[in-house]
Amino acid sequence: MKRRERTRHLIELGGLVVKAGLVELTEDDRTVLFGLMLEGAATLRSERRDEALTLWRRRGKRAFAPANLDDA
Repeated sequence: MKRRERTRHLIELGGLVVKAGLVELTEDDRTVLFGLMLEGAATLRSERRDEALTLWRRRGKRAFAPANLDDA
């Protein structure tokens, strides 16, 4: 991945953290944000992987739906 593409990718990922409201909900506590991500990664390594992916994908699609884009 080229540097510019990587930078754009990282910015987009950061935007998702903001869009989900995690910055406000954690009061911008990066240790909490990282812990949350580690918990998600642990879930994806567990027996609940498929269940979690299905649930999270469904929630993400609903949040990205045009009617919900203004709410986030």
